[in-house]
Amino acid sequence: MSSGQTALVTEAATAPVRRSAVSCSAAEAARRQANGLAPASTAVISPTTSMIRPTEFSARSNGGRQAGRVGIARLAAEAPREQQKRAVEYFRLPVRSLLNRVVSERVGFGWSINPYRGCEFGCQYCYARYTHEYMELGPTEFERKIYVKENAARVLAGDLKPEKLRGEHIAIGTATDPYQPAERMFGVTRQVLETLLAWSEEVPRGLVSFSLTTKSDLVVRDAELLARLHARHPLHINFSVTTLKPRLARLLEPRAPRPDLRLEALRKLREAGLVAGAFLSPVLPGITDKPEDLEAVVAAAAQAGACYLAGQVVFLMPSAQQKFFPFLREKFPRLVQRYRKWYAGAGYAPAAYRAHIRDVLAGLRRRYHLAAQPPAPDLYTTGWLASSPQLALPIGAAPAEEKTPCREQACALA
Repeated sequence: MSSGQTALVTEAATAPVRRSAVSCSAAEAARRQANGLAPASTAVISPTTSMIRPTEFSARSNGGRQAGRVGIARLAAEAPREQQKRAVEYFRLPVRSLLNRVVSERVGFGWSINPYRGCEFGCQYCYARYTHEYMELGPTEFERKIYVKENAARVLAGDLKPEKLRGEHIAIGTATDPYQPAERMFGVTRQVLETLLAWSEEVPRGLVSFSLTTKSDLVVRDAELLARLHARHPLHINFSVTTLKPRLARLLEPRAPRPDLRLEALRKLREAGLVAGAFLSPVLPGITDKPEDLEAVVAAAAQAGACYLAGQVVFLMPSAQQKFFPFLREKFPRLVQRYRKWYAGAGYAPAAYRAHIRDVLAGLRRRYHLAAQPPAPDLYTTGWLASSPQLALPIGAAPAEEKTPCREQACALA
């Protein structure tokens, strides 16, 4: 997630891709029946195509887990388990829509797509933990129970209506990382991109714009797909980088790729002609906010070819505090009192501190010639219309003097 975008979204349901089933042996079927398990015949999505390759999964009986539950909580309780890997369980989740209407006014986009529920990266500070509460799961289960949205291609295709989306921005990965480890097994993000590309070729150029936020270098796998989508509609990719210190990053983001791998992925996408930048977000008071540490991230992002750099101080809702405060007690006990005081009445750090961080980042952007946000959509491609209904998106809106195009117009012309 992530990554500082606070979108309150409404979820819905999916569609089929081609499916092959495998039948278990008679002995295996008898064993499963004796243990109250469903037959072992389903499929796992290949990470490189929207086809599905056959494989077995262990679908468990949910006993009384769904009793008295409704909506997404009931669907989650009834979801069969696909696989289990170490301490992580994967479940298939039927949804009515993959395209979610964003009802928060704090963000600059109207629609979001989250291919999964939960995120295996397990970032200690992740604000999106609250989304598991809708399924009547605890926030600490956010990285241990990953829900794979079923039939992504068909359902998303049904969601995409030109009249509904004209001039809108669709953000991918606002409450989960679309390239978390589950993507290598299930490929839902790949399906999403393939579906968006097929649709984009049937509607007028520039009808919508897209963004994708990740901490993973796996995004490079889809560079060609992203470039083709960008050729039709403005698209930018955000890489979340909180620190360059590998040991600290491992503490804060236990299963996310190392920061240097993210920056190398950013460089590769820029070389592929894509618009990409860095989110120095969240800034963690007393942990990642030393001026020299912030500058190290900004300098590395600039060296990797980032078009822009945005950042904000950590946002801690009560659900996030349930995970983050015990982590502080264990690893940074001297900071516990400070955080409890600052975040007692709201999810935000004091305004004066946030203003200080904004000023520091603004100065670093000027020093390293980085924009504060992606270029406005009408700058992305030649011929993208002045008469287009698309509005300039206030994503991470910066003060007027900072609203500069990417370095040397490189991103504006990508």
